[in-house]
Amino acid sequence: MEEKIRIAVDAMGGDNAPGEIIKGVIAAVNKTKGLSVVLVGRQQEIAACLNGQSYPQGSITVQDAQEVIGTADHPVESIRRKKDSSLVVALQMVKKGEADACISAGNSGAVLVGGQAIVGRIRGVQRPPFASVMPTQNGAMMLLDCGANVDVRPEHLAQWAMLGSIYMQHVEGVKNPRVGIVNIGAEEEKGNALVKEAFPLLKQMDAEGRITFTGSCEARDIPLGVCDVAVCDGFTGNVVIKMYEGVAKVLLSEIKAGIYSTLKSKIGGLLIKDALKGTLKKFDVTRYGGAPLLGLKSLVVKMHGSAKAVEVENAIYQCIQFHREDITGKTQVFAQEQSTVKPERSQNGV
Repeated sequence: MEEKIRIAVDAMGGDNAPGEIIKGVIAAVNKTKGLSVVLVGRQQEIAACLNGQSYPQGSITVQDAQEVIGTADHPVESIRRKKDSSLVVALQMVKKGEADACISAGNSGAVLVGGQAIVGRIRGVQRPPFASVMPTQNGAMMLLDCGANVDVRPEHLAQWAMLGSIYMQHVEGVKNPRVGIVNIGAEEEKGNALVKEAFPLLKQMDAEGRITFTGSCEARDIPLGVCDVAVCDGFTGNVVIKMYEGVAKVLLSEIKAGIYSTLKSKIGGLLIKDALKGTLKKFDVTRYGGAPLLGLKSLVVKMHGSAKAVEVENAIYQCIQFHREDITGKTQVFAQEQSTVKPERSQNGV
């Protein structure tokens, strides 16, 4: 019997909504049996994009929601006041059990606030982090937090090390994921107060056999794949990931410019075209989908605001694997074991 999964997609969130969002959804349902997607947003606009498209009957439905949370909207106020927004309606579907996951390319702050206030945190998880899966020389790695929590405590990093390990092992298939802490040097005595206080906690978790801790990880080593999970505060993580993506974008642009600069380089470009495509695809961040907000009662995934169809499609596959491996259930088991950890209010007041 094929496994059934229902995903609520915020069709109005992001720079390329609803067109690219819907293209990605259509691609996913055409390739996946048992997949049901609910497109949440302005019904008329969604219907116009679906018109003339081919997909399995009943695999895509539409839930009308007339309001949209924009990128400039205040996260807390927009979640409270825009009850008929595509994001809030999609999150409510997850809360009510009408969907197994929610995907959005919309306002990051609203996704964070809405995920915690509407879907809710797993008891024992203190600060759900945005966790981005990134390409490296040795395959995928996860960086968390990537912007959900700017000011954190050492025990938060310790929790995220476990959450990231659970995800990488069961979703990405990495056996005994290596955990590193983002630092300014390899020596244990280096770093700010947060890193110095979190280091012994991570070492203790390694000694207990709960994670595989490899020590400090400098930013320059992340693309080399020296660890499978890298933990840091949300400010540091957001800077790292945006620098990572920015450098990749510039390099790609310069490589293309160099290839097309002369007749000789154009001929050489034709000769290496296939090999170059394969290499560049390996470092394409969209192939891993979006950034899950780990530690919630159900899955919420935040895609890039500029997400196009391929990222939407891959985010749906990401949700399917997350659901199949019951990452939420595994996280609940981990959280229950943390008898000394008490839930706290986040800096967003939810």
